[in-house]
Amino acid sequence: MRIVATFTLLLLPFLFNYINASTIQIENNCSYTVWAAASPGGGRRLDQGRTWTLNWQSGTRPARVWGRTNCSFNAMGKGQCRTGDCNGVLNCTGWGKSPQTLAEYAEFSNTDFYDISLVDGFNIPIEFRPVTTSGGTCQPISCKGDINGQCPAPLKVPGGCNDPCNVFNTEEYCCTRTPCAPSNYSRFFKEKCPQAYSFPQDDAANTACPAGTNFKVVFCPLGSKAESLSFELRGGVMI
Repeated sequence: MRIVATFTLLLLPFLFNYINASTIQIENNCSYTVWAAASPGGGRRLDQGRTWTLNWQSGTRPARVWGRTNCSFNAMGKGQCRTGDCNGVLNCTGWGKSPQTLAEYAEFSNTDFYDISLVDGFNIPIEFRPVTTSGGTCQPISCKGDINGQCPAPLKVPGGCNDPCNVFNTEEYCCTRTPCAPSNYSRFFKEKCPQAYSFPQDDAANTACPAGTNFKVVFCPLGSKAESLSFELRGGVMI
């Protein structure tokens, strides 16, 4: 009996992690290929209509999903992407390069916190929604605005709209040492995507679900303004 009890106690942490694990399904609804990236998770090519499923264990934080565009990789998984590139590899092991629309996730205190962030700029419209809901702030969020088509000239780059911190590298936009307020650039992002983080201290954009909630991330969800990017990518190198 004592052996069985001890074995059960040893299993409890693993059972807790399994029970509170979250499944993240990533779907590409864009008319063009997206190379999905996740940290933790790696990377995967997703043609239109294809999906990729990840399992994040209890305590995963911080985690993020983003899409990369106009990529070319060799047989060894090395190459580059126009937006969202992660050190020139298909299988990401760290963060990507701006501009990139981020779906962010963290689990702690028995709660799944999730958000969409434009702090690193924007490249693809995105939706981040719980598959199972429990009311409260556990709700779908999205960023569907035509940011690429209306991006302010100083932030405009091929395939996306950069973040002002990356462009100007000033405390006003980076908010690394002091509290900061919304800027004209962050107001542009917020106007186009009210549910997304528009600058580093835009904490009102955070949402939460009970731990163990399963989620779905959709690139180019229904109703998104993706045509300008789709047109731009048709001449891209896609393998």
